[in-house]
Amino acid sequence: MERVASDDTKKELVQNKDSGEVSSNQSKVVYVLGGPGSGKSTQCSKIAKHLGFRHLSAGDLLEAEAESGSNDGKMIREYKKEGKLVPSEIIVKLLQKAMQESQNKNFVIDGFPRNEENLSAAENILKIEPNAVLVFDCSEEEMTRRILSRNQGRVDDKIDTIKKRLNVYSESTLPVINYYSSKGKVRKIDAGRPIEEVFDEIKGVFSELNAGQDLGRKESTSN
Repeated sequence: MERVASDDTKKELVQNKDSGEVSSNQSKVVYVLGGPGSGKSTQCSKIAKHLGFRHLSAGDLLEAEAESGSNDGKMIREYKKEGKLVPSEIIVKLLQKAMQESQNKNFVIDGFPRNEENLSAAENILKIEPNAVLVFDCSEEEMTRRILSRNQGRVDDKIDTIKKRLNVYSESTLPVINYYSSKGKVRKIDAGRPIEEVFDEIKGVFSELNAGQDLGRKESTSN
């Protein structure tokens, strides 16, 4: 993870220090939403490598904090064990820190905002208005299969917790998707396909974004 910001970046960020803002007029921010196991991390890594965006994963930031042994980290572990969403103030604090320390001003953020509380924090604390919101559409059966195949020993990868996570995602994130859809920001991606096919579609969306096109005009309805 990047830890040192350039002088120019520091000068811009200091203007927003009191308000907590991390965005600028030159920045592009793309949210990636989808259920656990829908491929967000895999595709965001490819976006970072091939399309020049800084990948920030709310899940990875939370996992790192949980491993740090801090008070916030202990709280995060308890929430994850129960399959619950971590309070927005903790996520916002981690995202804000990572964005302020990054030299890259273009961000692809996955796993945030997952609920209306996250959304409010993004708009009112971070002052983020995303350029686009990618929604990864994938069946629960496929997402469950992918999570179980990870076999990384994570406390939140047991079958009962997976079901809870899927339910929480469905109930909490749909209002966020509907909100951004009403603003013409959403593009649905069929994430049940092979990795390269999914990325090909994503590249097309980013081409439209870079060209300044309105994504809402061609919003995908694929299932």
